[in-house]
Amino acid sequence: MEFMTYILVQRLGLLLIIAFLMTRIPSFRSLLDREIDTRTVILHAMIYGLFGIAGTISGIVIENGSIVSQFILSSVQENQLIVSSSLVAIVIAGLLGGPVVGVGAGLIAGLHLFYLGGLGNMAGCIVNILTGLLVGMTARFFSNDRVISPLKALFIGIFPPILQMGLLLIFNPHDDFIKEAVDQISLPLVFSNSIAIAIFTAMIAAAIKEQEREAALETRRALMIAEDALPHLKKESQFEMAQGIAELLFKRLKVAAVSVSNREQVLAYVGLGADHHKQGDPLQTRLSHEVIQTGSLKVAYSQDQIYCKHEKCPLQAAIIVPILEANKTSKLIKLYFRKSQHIRSVEIVLAQGLGKLLTNQLAVVQSEKLQTLIRDAELRNLEAQINPHFLFNTLHLIATLFRTDPEKARRITVQLGSFMRFNLRLASTSLVELEKECEHLQSYIEIIQARFFGRLTICFSPNPECKDALIPPSTLQPLVENSVQHGLENVMEGGKIDIDIKRKEGTIYIAVRDNGHGFSKKTLSLAGRLPLESERGGGTGLYNVNQRLIGMLGEQSHLHIRNLPSGGSEVYFEIPDINVGRKAT
Repeated sequence: MEFMTYILVQRLGLLLIIAFLMTRIPSFRSLLDREIDTRTVILHAMIYGLFGIAGTISGIVIENGSIVSQFILSSVQENQLIVSSSLVAIVIAGLLGGPVVGVGAGLIAGLHLFYLGGLGNMAGCIVNILTGLLVGMTARFFSNDRVISPLKALFIGIFPPILQMGLLLIFNPHDDFIKEAVDQISLPLVFSNSIAIAIFTAMIAAAIKEQEREAALETRRALMIAEDALPHLKKESQFEMAQGIAELLFKRLKVAAVSVSNREQVLAYVGLGADHHKQGDPLQTRLSHEVIQTGSLKVAYSQDQIYCKHEKCPLQAAIIVPILEANKTSKLIKLYFRKSQHIRSVEIVLAQGLGKLLTNQLAVVQSEKLQTLIRDAELRNLEAQINPHFLFNTLHLIATLFRTDPEKARRITVQLGSFMRFNLRLASTSLVELEKECEHLQSYIEIIQARFFGRLTICFSPNPECKDALIPPSTLQPLVENSVQHGLENVMEGGKIDIDIKRKEGTIYIAVRDNGHGFSKKTLSLAGRLPLESERGGGTGLYNVNQRLIGMLGEQSHLHIRNLPSGGSEVYFEIPDINVGRKAT
């Protein structure tokens, strides 16, 4: 009995060494954290079933009370009995995976035992299946434990060998050899199996704790990356921002390459494959468009999903992370890998965390910019209220009109008062009805047309169907002012400005056109995107309006600026039509 116990413990030690090495493999350890689905259940059952077969192969064969073989690689004789440690793997399968995984693993190991033959092969087959079922059902009582404690596993591991001995006696009630074998092997099996199950459970728990430590380290790394990304997120140019983020992630993460893109094209790319993955490449992959639509992280596990046509592209897999602005995906970060096996659950969790942190950081940056812009807008309008040129010219006009056209002078005075009152209310709200904004613009237009009588015509008719739409205050007036001061600066007669407001497929379309000299090529590429200073000042008007529109209504409301073929320029944008939502409800 002592010799048999020694051999069984020795073989179990070899199995436990193999099990320990397997817990070091990332792909095996990742199974411990995945949700139970059909694929995972089958994979678990196969792995633990193969462990059960390994326990059988490393078992012993006894005949007439003596050990005749210490490895079982082929079928055994009818008068021989197999003593194996297959139940260790089945108990672990049931404890970790529940009854389904336990029965699956027991079926694989049990059929192998039955195929080998010998005395008790039927009992061995049945006990493996029953053990998987019973232990799996028992594990439900410990469902609150992520991994059952070694002490509990030790206690549970005592019963399967006892059940096996009982089935041997039931199937062979009159066989003296079986009775003698049961007396000989029962204690060694109970001792070795229960100890091995406890050790195996302890190793699994140690692997999970190590995995959790890794996750904690990855979380800390994600927080540090997000903190270091903040200066890049504050850059005005989206290309500079994207390049800084891509270089930072490539430096800090163990990935093959990193790309940052918006909804249409790649903004920056760093890493392997930079010879054919270029800035400005359009988004082509189906997964990228799915991420844009759903706002959820996606994983490409094959080169086909990356959609790279280059024959020697070293990239085989990628994690696509969405960055959200105003609850919509505005940018994508792609973390590329050489092989799909390099994408573990830790990498996916890290990518998800980075996406959320960068989204939050970007929201903070946008909020700070918006607050700055609001303060700038307040200062700008306060300046307009006391602007000596604006007031002097308007008051001089009113004084002149009192002698020539008192009624018009009175009207201009009323419009000036209305214009000033609107500016004073600007700081109290972030959005106003389009009707109010049009009234403010109308006051400005009447003053300006009176000042430039005969030189400038402004065509504007508010659309009553769009009056309830919400718009940042002081949006239209700066656009018209830009046309007056810059677009028509050197136009002495025949100047014309058209303001067009209409409903368009769920949005309100607003355009300001003039017949002036338009934008220069250099200014056209930067207008609205960066604050520009002109010789006469006021070059930040388009930039401030554009940033307020984006910050308050989203990227889809940004300014579009172009020169017209017939001469002059056009500035247009679209804001949400709130009447569409009301009709839907």
